[in-house]
Amino acid sequence: MAQFLIFAPKIIRDMKNILLALVLIVSGYSVAQDAKAKGILDKVSAKIKANKTFYVEFSAAIKNAANGTSSTVTGKGWVKGEKFSATYGENTIISNGTKTWTVVKKEKTVYETAADDDDEESMNPKKLMTLWESGFTNKYDKEETLNGEKVHVINLYPKNAKTASYHTITVYIAKDDNELKKAVMKAKDGTVMTYTLTKFTSNPTVEDSKFVFDMSKYPGYKKVNG
Repeated sequence: MAQFLIFAPKIIRDMKNILLALVLIVSGYSVAQDAKAKGILDKVSAKIKANKTFYVEFSAAIKNAANGTSSTVTGKGWVKGEKFSATYGENTIISNGTKTWTVVKKEKTVYETAADDDDEESMNPKKLMTLWESGFTNKYDKEETLNGEKVHVINLYPKNAKTASYHTITVYIAKDDNELKKAVMKAKDGTVMTYTLTKFTSNPTVEDSKFVFDMSKYPGYKKVNG
C-alpha cells in the first residue's frame, strides 16, 4: 500500500484504508504472481475497468486486540472516469479530476489537494487500480464458503514491505460473478481492518454535479491546502 497522506489527520488515513481495500483487487498484474490468483484478479480487473461509472456501498470494522480499540463505519462511493465522490461515516471526499477535497466533520476542516499531486497517495479508484499493477505479489490460498456463497481466498503482499503499514491483505472474490465480497487488511501494529462490500452497481447514471465541491455548504469550516 502507498504511504499514508502526511498532511491529514488519522481519520483521513482510515478513510483511505477503506477505499484502498475496496479497489485493490482489480489489479493483479505484478511480476512473479501466483498463476491461479492472477487469473482470477485479471477477470475482476477487466470487469471493473469495463464500467464507465460505478456505485459501491460498504461496511468496515477496525479492531486492535492489543489496545482494545474497536470501531465500525459505513460508506458509499460514486465513480465516473477520473471523478469520484465518497462518504465514510460523517466524512466526505470529492474529486473533479483536477482537485480533491477531503471534508473532516469532526475537525470542521476541508483539505484541498491537486488530484494528480502524487499518484501513489491519490484517493482516485482509477489511479489506485493502476497503482496495484506493480505494487503486489499474490498467492491463491483456498476456496471456501462465505455467507452461503463460494469464494476464492487470495493473499496479497506488498512488494515494498519495509515501508508498508501492513503485512497482508486477504481478499474474498465470488467464484460465480468475479466480484469482491470482503477484504481483510492486517497492519503491522496489530490492527485488523475488515471491509465488506454490501452493494455494487455497474454503470449507473451519475450526474457531474456529484463531483462539484461547494465550500459554501460547509459554513464555519477552515480550508487547508495540501
